[in-house]
Amino acid sequence: MRGDGAERPFDLEEFLPYLLNQAAEATGKSFQNVYRADYGFTRTQWRVLANLGRFGAMTAAEICRISHTEKTKVSRAVAALEARGLLSRSPAATDRRAEDLALTPRGQEVFETLGRRAIAYDRALRDRLGPAAARDLDRVLRALIAPGPTLADE
Repeated sequence: MRGDGAERPFDLEEFLPYLLNQAAEATGKSFQNVYRADYGFTRTQWRVLANLGRFGAMTAAEICRISHTEKTKVSRAVAALEARGLLSRSPAATDRRAEDLALTPRGQEVFETLGRRAIAYDRALRDRLGPAAARDLDRVLRALIAPGPTLADE
């Protein structure tokens, strides 16, 4: 980065969204080794299971919105989890065209087991960063996630 105020050429390696994506991919793939090895889950299957475990019954559309995942990927993940007996479907009370998805007792057990592994993984990441950096990173990431004016318009 130049300190003289002159405009610099675009460098992908210094582009914050790129760096955030690279960090998310590196940490996500590392934890992916756990749920893939233990249960053969895809990333989307883990996200569906984790959201249902955290928030309770919801529709596929709600999972798409919360997890920022495409509808077709969620649909495939739901079908796979249902086939394995980890989630169930029932007609949504408010919209007969939609289905409420919920973890089965077996799905809840898997969520709790993987949840404990996720907590341990999170703790190891935070330990690697150190308490102050982990706290700062948490604060900065939450600030970026918070709703506000779009930055592209500035």
